[in-house]
Amino acid sequence: MSGSVLFAAVCGALLVSGPLLAAHALTAAEAPARPSRRRPSPSTRLDPRTARRQRVLWGAAAVVAAAVWLASGWPVGGVLAGGAVVGVPWLLAQFATGNAAVERLEALQEWVRRLSDVLAAGGGLEQTLIRSARTAPEPIQAEVATLAARLQARWPTPRALLAFADDLDDAAGDLVVAALLLGAELRGPGLARVLTELAHSLTEEVTMRRKVEADRAKPRANARWLLLITVAAAGLAALNGDYLTPYGSAVGQLVLAAIAGLMVGCLLWMRRLTVPAPSPRFLVDRDRAGRPAVEPEEVAAR
Repeated sequence: MSGSVLFAAVCGALLVSGPLLAAHALTAAEAPARPSRRRPSPSTRLDPRTARRQRVLWGAAAVVAAAVWLASGWPVGGVLAGGAVVGVPWLLAQFATGNAAVERLEALQEWVRRLSDVLAAGGGLEQTLIRSARTAPEPIQAEVATLAARLQARWPTPRALLAFADDLDDAAGDLVVAALLLGAELRGPGLARVLTELAHSLTEEVTMRRKVEADRAKPRANARWLLLITVAAAGLAALNGDYLTPYGSAVGQLVLAAIAGLMVGCLLWMRRLTVPAPSPRFLVDRDRAGRPAVEPEEVAAR
């Protein structure tokens, strides 16, 4: 490989990564937080099937990048082709999703309503929480099962509930946990009534969020179409050798990297616009912060 091609490869990689970092910095809602030493919650941990699919995608991206680089002699082309194998499915999934948070909120509302019915019938708080893991809605089943395991492992109820709020990681979940904390402390008969009112409030919030998601569906669809048109146009341009001839030189590779970086930055910016900002939480488990979280299997073994 000649020195000019190697130089173009290094500069191309820098030009591709530079606009991406700039786009992330411009569109980030706030400065990135310091890395936490806690393990991811059950809701954010990848299942084995998803992890295996991601490994296959990364392997295919490496093969495609090497094949395009060797076939065309364009290092930037290889990097872009490999990045498209991983980035295009990820962006399509980001633009297609949007109801996951609403489904979790609806599941939380259903779970709270069931709790209020059992507590109104005279059930104890801890036993009701433990038994609720059997019928918990699927979007929050892992978090409720972990809560039940902690209570069965003789965790203090306030500590288990605060850890449950961290697992949910949602402002609505903090409201539910706050009510449960008050009920665990006061042990009065009004907890069932408070949970019933809270379930009504969550139902109204679910309705409002569904309307908001319906309004966001159109820009998400536009973003998906723009991404598909961009990929199709790039594929047609790659088939036209005369059109891409000027990009074969070292300067052309730098220009191609700059154009690709700007296009990717715009797509990431559009993705940022379609993602709702999370509501700020108000419950923090200070005793749990700063040390690794206990896995559900470890909790059950205690």
